[in-house]
Amino acid sequence: MGGKLSLIASELSPRMGSDVKISKADLVGGAHAKEIRALLDQRGVLLFRGIAPEDRELRAIARTLGDLRIGGVKRGADGKVLNEGEEGVLKVSLDEKVNPDYARFLIGNHLWHMDGTYEEIPPLATLFTPFKLSKTGGDTMFANTYAAFEDLPGEEKAAFEKLNVVHMMQAGLFPAKRNCTVEEFAVWASYPPRSYPLVWHHRSGRKSLVLSTSAAYVEDMHPAESHDLLQRLIAHATQDKYVYRHKWQMGDLVMWDNTGAMHRVLPFDRESGREFHRCTLNGEEPITAAA
Repeated sequence: MGGKLSLIASELSPRMGSDVKISKADLVGGAHAKEIRALLDQRGVLLFRGIAPEDRELRAIARTLGDLRIGGVKRGADGKVLNEGEEGVLKVSLDEKVNPDYARFLIGNHLWHMDGTYEEIPPLATLFTPFKLSKTGGDTMFANTYAAFEDLPGEEKAAFEKLNVVHMMQAGLFPAKRNCTVEEFAVWASYPPRSYPLVWHHRSGRKSLVLSTSAAYVEDMHPAESHDLLQRLIAHATQDKYVYRHKWQMGDLVMWDNTGAMHRVLPFDRESGREFHRCTLNGEEPITAAA
């Protein structure tokens, strides 16, 4: 992209991700917000090197692109609201002193997932920038669930569009912590399950697979067949041809489309103090099936 506006994008991988060149002032000021939204929808992941946004700038950039999530939105059986951070900027860290509300849930970030599978309308997108990096590990991987659906055989597409999948927090977190306590499992189970279509018919007309480790089972399907199908689809959607792996540098700003991608972080030293600052854009459309 280019032309009259000073925004240039190049592919990071064939099916996902673009490296975007833009001045920090233009990005913060929203001069190319419409182009960036279109590119995010098209490419799934956008990288802006050397931006190094302060929290106020991260909020400003987010607000040019959508509705910045502020406050808490997730509740357990006890009615507790998890804090989304300071005025919409959440500190993502495994250190409970840094992130007292969310740290205990972040173990699930090591597994393929999409955010907000416990909400009626999942988040639209995430903006992510490093505050402190681990010396080793910690790369983030993204998988294109639009492309993964597009490449399925026609008969499978038609069959999958008729299926609904139940998502549960315990399904997403138990594989990451098999030795959890009874109390921890009870907290996970306190979050209500959600049933979504396996195939999301977006208002744009495009379709994507709704996949995540939180996907517990396919409705009205034998448990063994359900397990095998969901495992097969995760393996299909995370083939190298659908994946972009990002190695972080200080100053990076990455944003991704949560409605058409899964993501995961690769293992790192949890004592490293690794910390990112995150803004989330509220969702704009529910997950819907074919009319």
